Amino acid sequence: MSESQLIGDTDMPGKTREGRARNAGHPTRRVRYAVAMSLDGFIAGPRGEADWIIMDSDDAENDFNAFYSQFDTILMGRRSYEFVKGAGGGGSTPGMQVFVFSRTLRQKDHPGVTIVDDPKGLMAELRSKPGKDVWLWGGGSLFRSFADLGLVDTVELGVMPVLLGEGVPLLSPPAMRVALKLTSHKVHARTGSLSLEYAVQYGRGTKRRK
Repeated sequence: MSESQLIGDTDMPGKTREGRARNAGHPTRRVRYAVAMSLDGFIAGPRGEADWIIMDSDDAENDFNAFYSQFDTILMGRRSYEFVKGAGGGGSTPGMQVFVFSRTLRQKDHPGVTIVDDPKGLMAELRSKPGKDVWLWGGGSLFRSFADLGLVDTVELGVMPVLLGEGVPLLSPPAMRVALKLTSHKVHARTGSLSLEYAVQYGRGTKRRK
């Protein structure tokens, strides 16, 4: 990735790959990229559509609440944040710290979230103190940037039985290879969806920056 590449789906200039710091601090605060994905690798339709995502449980609300309770922090890029705002959401989330990565948004215009521009610095701060896991919510470009910085711990996918043909990819190009190790999987026979959980394997095609 060149220095002119954007950080995530933000408007921040990218950083070079040399000299990036290793994750440090509180070891249990994982950064988890947890998303729904179509069978052909998209996390949203070309206009941000999510109507293709299906629930695989009759008690979906309780299942989501149990998942949601594992986090106290959400990370998103500018475009994902603006999409949420445009869809009628305020961007802020009860019980969560929400960080939006951007160099152009002004903090005073977005009081419900915290505008940041330094992924490595933010994660060093978060991991220096105890807390719950961190949800890397979106989008694929922000995941690319965090993975390139060696900041992602897990990739968790709900694979939907649909082919979108186009849309927002799981990992936006250009990107370095990300090696994964399967840690959990479940087939939902009723809906045909899959739940897959992977640990990012640094040192096996993926480098955690030193």
